[in-house]
Amino acid sequence: MTAWLLALTVFVATAVEMVEALTIVLAVGASRGWRATLQGASAAFVVLVVLVAVFGTSLATEVPLHLLQFVVGLGLLLFGLSWLRKAVARAAGRRPRRDEVAAFQRIVERLAIDRRPGRRFDAVAFVAAFKGVSLEGLEAAIIAITFGAAAGQLSVAFLSAGAAVVLVVLLGVIVHRPLARVPENAMKLGVGLLLSSFGTFWVVEGFGGEWPGSELAVLYIAAAYSGATFLIFRLLVRPTAGGDDGRVFSDGRFSLERDGREER
Repeated sequence: MTAWLLALTVFVATAVEMVEALTIVLAVGASRGWRATLQGASAAFVVLVVLVAVFGTSLATEVPLHLLQFVVGLGLLLFGLSWLRKAVARAAGRRPRRDEVAAFQRIVERLAIDRRPGRRFDAVAFVAAFKGVSLEGLEAAIIAITFGAAAGQLSVAFLSAGAAVVLVVLLGVIVHRPLARVPENAMKLGVGLLLSSFGTFWVVEGFGGEWPGSELAVLYIAAAYSGATFLIFRLLVRPTAGGDDGRVFSDGRFSLERDGREER
């Protein structure tokens, strides 16, 4: 049961980070040129693959399982709660939703200022692409490594992360623009719930405790977090003058009906 849930979590988490990395690479390439940009992105990808292979194997073979589950669980719990906090704040209108198109334009404008055509090697483009891919990819790599090692299913985690990378790269090659239609906030909300649930599960397991239902406990832990998250969201949403808000908890967007009109 947990194999497919683990695979889904790693896939979605990696996809979210890769969408943000794709936005950076496309913006750098459009403003500075593609050769150095692709070289920087490729170098960052190679570094990430090496880190995942080395540290993933080390965690799985050299760290005692209960200690690994506790440390990983605590880290995932904090990580997941952070994602949840931001996603709920965006959904409730308390935090601006990330706009990939706007982020793309900001990067293009910033990098196009000192561009010098004819330069044989553009170090700015290389470093910008390398930094963007490595930073966004590192977060996904940490999730894949820790999830796979703690669950004893590194191959599942690595395959899921790899599939997400391939999918986002293919989409980027096809559309040549930021993936603005990806429901990023909803994806982050879902991943935050799963990270928090797995983290809670593994912290207790790391202490030597046992959950009723064994691995099925992840499901009712996730249900409990979902209920708490929805309640917090309802408390954060500002009510209308009539006292009844019509906001919809979906991807940071909401609709609000007033006097028979719908505003977005």
